Amino acid sequence: MKSLAELAAIRDKMKDKVVLREGTSDTRIVVGMATCGIAAGARPVLSAFVEGVNNAGLNSNVTVSQTGCIGICQYEPVVEVFQAGKEKVTYVKMTAEKAAKVIEEHIKGGKVVEEYTYTYATKA
Repeated sequence: MKSLAELAAIRDKMKDKVVLREGTSDTRIVVGMATCGIAAGARPVLSAFVEGVNNAGLNSNVTVSQTGCIGICQYEPVVEVFQAGKEKVTYVKMTAEKAAKVIEEHIKGGKVVEEYTYTYATKA
């Protein structure tokens, strides 16, 4: 960093990501980031949700945040989606690729991706 302008540019670039993680909205995506989640690959999943929501222009309607242990370690990485007036959806064994599909089909399209859910995984 060589100038104040460079610092301002970095701040502006990162501003959307900070707002996503701290904001409040009707839709919340919560990624389990306890030790078990991180070991199973939760960091790229969190990044994929943050970037995907931002790239889709959903940052005014969707908040992406992280939490500690969700309690189902054998299914990590775990992601919970909370939407106003709807039942919580728990996605398990998530990847960055699965995150993109969840954003497209569930967050944008309103259709839960059943094959990624905890309910589906425990029946299989």
